Amino acid sequence: MTRIPSEDRDLIEKHIYYPMVLKVLERDQSIISKSPFKLPKPYLNLIDQTIEYVQKQLFLVKREMKKRGLKIHEVKRDDTFTTYLFIYKGYEEYHNYFNPRLRNKVEELMSYFLYKRFENQSTNKSLEVK
Repeated sequence: MTRIPSEDRDLIEKHIYYPMVLKVLERDQSIISKSPFKLPKPYLNLIDQTIEYVQKQLFLVKREMKKRGLKIHEVKRDDTFTTYLFIYKGYEEYHNYFNPRLRNKVEELMSYFLYKRFENQSTNKSLEVK
């Protein structure tokens, strides 16, 4: 059984997911800039703004984690699972994440950061750091 409250666990998971979102966006940015788009600038601007927004959110996550004394380390990665060590108030817990679940969550977050966050500002606040 985990000793980490759900609010802190959500914060830790954001620390896992947000860098993955940034990595995908930066890779896509590179691909778009090299592709034969007729007008690539609007796409690149959208990705640039999204990268800046996610970086700001990640900064807030890291600051909040430091304030709460939370740490995370990736321990092991294979084809199926990624294992993380969560350190919470001196307690260490190992958590396994199914890689397709990580991918699906990153895809969900990308949708949110690219366009859903603009749809209804009040209902999507749970994905952001306050």
